[in-house]
Formats: sequence, structure tokens, C-alpha cells
Amino acid sequence: AAAEAKVHGTEIEKVHFHEVGAMDAIIDVVGACVGFEILGVEKYICSKIHTGSGFIEIAHGKYAIPPPAVAELLKEIPIYSTEIEGELITPTGAAIISTLCDEYGSLPEMTIEKTGYGAGTREYENFPNTLRIFLGAISPQSHRDAVTQASNAKDQRPKTENLILIETNLDDVSPEILGHVMERAFEIGALDCWFTPIQMKKNRPATMISVLCEEEKKNILSELLFLETTTLGVRICQIERNCLPREEQVIETEFGEVSLKIARFGGKVVNVKPEFDSISKISRETGLSIAEITSRVVQKFKEITKGN
Repeated sequence: AAAEAKVHGTEIEKVHFHEVGAMDAIIDVVGACVGFEILGVEKYICSKIHTGSGFIEIAHGKYAIPPPAVAELLKEIPIYSTEIEGELITPTGAAIISTLCDEYGSLPEMTIEKTGYGAGTREYENFPNTLRIFLGAISPQSHRDAVTQASNAKDQRPKTENLILIETNLDDVSPEILGHVMERAFEIGALDCWFTPIQMKKNRPATMISVLCEEEKKNILSELLFLETTTLGVRICQIERNCLPREEQVIETEFGEVSLKIARFGGKVVNVKPEFDSISKISRETGLSIAEITSRVVQKFKEITKGN
């Protein structure tokens, strides 16, 4: 939906599905989700994506392969094309792969346990129209190498995002309403929401509400402010945000498994932060302070990764 909204220049709520709204596409998605859940796979690695070449007829007419929504889904994923004409990666397939996989390339060193094949109905000369899946185990060293390669392959520079900032000043709204607005903003999909104490006309103490969001959430979050507060107008501006590449990782510690958020700059780890809920739970169970548990968990992370 996000990919369709972007290429159509509209909001997610207004997207009309064509090909991916058909029954076979729904079965593909649900079947894939059920299958992956049953397999219990911990890590997905995919080959580079062969898109095919030529043109395809879709609901909006004839488009070059890959069509716009598929190209958007495959952003930052390695693709290639050969002389084989036809669509070799569909919107459904692109959505599944881009959601599950974070590594793309050749087969890693692994012990194969099972293999599966799926064949399409189209026939190509000197080209097998099949999809193959290997289920197996990666050796610990190979796994570490794969993680390191994937990390190095990612852009470690701060990422620039084009976002929307919505603001309004209020001098006649209760704290209960402000709290409600913040909760609803995050539920709707705001990236951030904060309050700033300000002085308005006649020296009245007031609050400025600021909501940071993506373009497709601009209208619905503006509507929230109009319906839930007394504002008569909101200020909207486009801003750029630079973010460090972040990832989540679960490590085994003396307290059990703990989830970490990791930020990198120039390929180096610059910030490691354990999930607060996990640390708080451990603190209640052990009687240790939040600071002590955090220090031990971060030290364990450094020992495991050697700072990488």
C-alpha cells in the first residue's frame, strides 16, 4: 500500500489495489505467511532479484518491467535483468521478499536440511521457470561473516528523509486532551510528537503541539488536531531529517535474552541501547538498578561483537 501510494502521489487510505487485490494474490500472501511461520526460519537470505525485461500490461496501461510499484518495493535491493522477456518478479513476490529478507547475494556456507521447488506455467527457452528454497543451518562462523558482510553492505552514512512537520499553538486545552492527542498521533502513525511550553498573546501560558510524520500521514494527522483540539489552523512545512542507520539485535546475557537497538556511523557502532521494558523487568526481578543492568548488557554486547 505504501509503494502504491507513493507512485500514485496519494495517501495509503486512498490506494485502490488492482492485481494484488485479486484472490490468488491474497492466497499467495497468506499461504506464504503460514508457511514461513510453520518453518520457524530465523533468517532469510535471497539471491539477487531477476526482474525480467520488456513491457507488461497492467491496470494503468503498458509499463516497462519492473512496473512502478514493484520498482518501489525493490528499492535498495540488488536486481538484474537478462534477455529473458516477461515479468519474473510480481508485486506480491516483491512485497514478500522485501519484507522478509535483509541479505541478498550468493548462497552462504550452510548445511542443507530440505529443499523445495515451485514451477510456473510459462515456458522460457533455456531458462527454468522455477522458484527454489533451501532450508538449512548456517555455521556459527559463516553466520558471523554473513552478518558482517550485510552490515558493511548497508549504507552507514546518516540517511536523509523528507518529512512533514505539523504544528499548532493552543492556550485553552486541558492536559488530558493533550495526552489523548499524543497517544492518538502515535497510533495513527506519527514518527514523533512533542509539546513545547510557550507564551501567547496577553502573556497567556500555552502549549505548542508538534507532530512529525511522513507525507501520506499529513492529512489524517491534521484532521486529528482539528477534531480533538480547539485549533483553527495548523502550520505545515517540509523538513529533512538525518538518521543514523539502526538495527535491532537480541543477545544472550546473564539475565537471559535482551533486545538491543544499535546505531552505526561510518560502519562503527556509536550507540547501543537495551530495550527499556526488558531492563525494567530484569530490575524488578533481580533488585539491581537500571544503570547496573544496562552497563552489564552493553559490556556483553561488546564482548560478543568486539565492537562491530
